[in-house]
Amino acid sequence: MITLTIVRGPRSRVPRETLSVSDRQNCPTPNPMAHIDDLIATLDDLLRPEAFSDLGPNGLQVPGARDVTRVVTGVSAQRELSERAVALGAQLVLVHHGLFWNFQPTGLTPVLAERLRPLFKHDVNLAAYHLPLDAHETVGNNAILARELGCVEHEPFGAYKGTPIGRRGSFAGDGVTAAELRERVAAVTRREPLMLGAGPARIRTIGIVSGSAADTLHEAAQAGLDAFLTGEPREHVTAEARELGIHFVAAGHYATETFGVRALGDLLAGRFGIEHVFADIANPV
Repeated sequence: MITLTIVRGPRSRVPRETLSVSDRQNCPTPNPMAHIDDLIATLDDLLRPEAFSDLGPNGLQVPGARDVTRVVTGVSAQRELSERAVALGAQLVLVHHGLFWNFQPTGLTPVLAERLRPLFKHDVNLAAYHLPLDAHETVGNNAILARELGCVEHEPFGAYKGTPIGRRGSFAGDGVTAAELRERVAAVTRREPLMLGAGPARIRTIGIVSGSAADTLHEAAQAGLDAFLTGEPREHVTAEARELGIHFVAAGHYATETFGVRALGDLLAGRFGIEHVFADIANPV
């Protein structure tokens, strides 16, 4: 099932000093468009991918049309998303999980070729931001999760190769119960989370690292946190979380990573006046 959400940006342009891009953005047109270089420069300036040692390249992965009137966002690059973008007349696909990874075979595999074919044929750009989008303090997956779960404050947490990519949040007053946390997670992610371990009756602090970060459980326990939330569980965390005295919440890899890329699409729509469509391609993992 695919759910589409369309966001139309304002017709007027924002000032150059706000965007730090070229003068052409200050010239409103009946059909707003943005140059792909300006869009990527804005995202690079915001997310600072050069600060991360990532599993694949961040930024523009597939070059296409120079002028963009519509951007389609999705969690993971795949043929279905490329085809959806073509059907919607988009010139840019923006994802969290890109096409190229250092743990996959090098070269043009049949699967990769099929994902690229619609983009090449219809001159569609594709850009991806992985760890920089997890880590960002405002539009990042983990920062948005912390806010949506009701954390009154949050700070960097969960280091990957020395760089924090998650957030450590705290709840007001006496915190929340495990049942209340489950309800909040289910409401925010729109799926029932898996609750493991055995933490304190009142949860006042929580570590959040979206996606696949079960091994960060020990860092959360060492930091004295009451709960830890990620996307995917590991077999060993059931016993470890219980023995460490911490609640482990597995809320779904996909479900915990829809937030950042959607926020980026809305940001581009608002700043450049282009249209944003979020394609929610369901994934049970």
